[in-house]
Amino acid sequence: MRQRNLSPIAAAVLASALFISGCSDNNEGAAQQQQAQPQQTVGVVTLQPQDVAINVTLPGRATAYRSAEVRPQVSGILEQQLFTEGSEVKAGQSLYQIDAATYEADVSAAAAAVAQTQATLAASSARFERFQGLLEKKAVSQQEFDEAEAAYLQAKAALKVAEAELERAQLNLEYTKVKAPISGRIGRSLLTEGALVSVGQAQALTMIHQLDPIYVDIQQGSEAYLQLQQAIAAGRISMTADNQPQVRLFANGSKEVLAEGKLLFNEVTVDPTTSSITLRAQFANPERRILPGMYVTAEVASGSLQGALLAPQTGVSRDPRGRAVAMVVNQEGKVEQRYLELDGTSGKSWIVRSGLEAGDQVIVEGLQKIQPGAPVQTEEVK
Repeated sequence: MRQRNLSPIAAAVLASALFISGCSDNNEGAAQQQQAQPQQTVGVVTLQPQDVAINVTLPGRATAYRSAEVRPQVSGILEQQLFTEGSEVKAGQSLYQIDAATYEADVSAAAAAVAQTQATLAASSARFERFQGLLEKKAVSQQEFDEAEAAYLQAKAALKVAEAELERAQLNLEYTKVKAPISGRIGRSLLTEGALVSVGQAQALTMIHQLDPIYVDIQQGSEAYLQLQQAIAAGRISMTADNQPQVRLFANGSKEVLAEGKLLFNEVTVDPTTSSITLRAQFANPERRILPGMYVTAEVASGSLQGALLAPQTGVSRDPRGRAVAMVVNQEGKVEQRYLELDGTSGKSWIVRSGLEAGDQVIVEGLQKIQPGAPVQTEEVK
């Protein structure tokens, strides 16, 4: 029997037919397998506009409500320290005693000078009054009367000078008791008994800080501040009637509220080194838990954002470039990837500036089982 060989063209046509037949069988099998595989069910949250309280968390540093350096107003040797370091003192309380012997002597000398001028004034006054009667009777000359009057006036002026010197001496004697200029907590003494102090010296004796109430200076970036002001001007954020936002204070790394207070003012200048604006808040501090120089975290209530969209944090992730990404179920029932712009947080949700709209279904459960374009079934998560 003779075997016939196929021509090259016939062989190629036969191979193509077999390949197409095989692909068709594979595609039909894959389609049947896909139809047989059930759709994944994912948990979604449907976004609805709502009013949200805007809270901004910012770093801050505590500053004393008042601070005063205690300095001597007279020179001398420190004899006594009359306070306990770190204690609370009252305004006018004696803190130090300076050697007063010299100043007591000055008071005595000034008092003697006053007594002497008083005696001189009494004599010149009597002579002046006597010469007034004699002048009317022409018993003394006009010149003698004028000299008596001048002596009386000089004695009167000398008494005022002596009384002023006595008052100055008494004041210096009082200054030997160094008193607290303000009420507050006093620090450590920088000089001890036996030290020589003088008026105008560079070194203070100690410091007093008034801690109740207390200030906290809060730093906010100028860009974020401008965005907030623009949102207020556009009506997206409403402020309180008194325009004094509430502030809650936390210790760094802690969730415990140290104090609650109010924002006082905004500085109108920007720090050129940090490009930040300083906000000052005032807090009651009866237990002295907040101390000057302490670094804290402040949560500032900046107002209420009208018609905000909140995306649960569980439904938002970051891509390798750091962009916020959310998976949503579109109107066709398929998974769609969205890139978001965020405006901070509210509770456990992100405040969405753009990328999502009211009515969007954000996937928060089953994210590991889906990919963009896949059809899914939805189940609302409460």
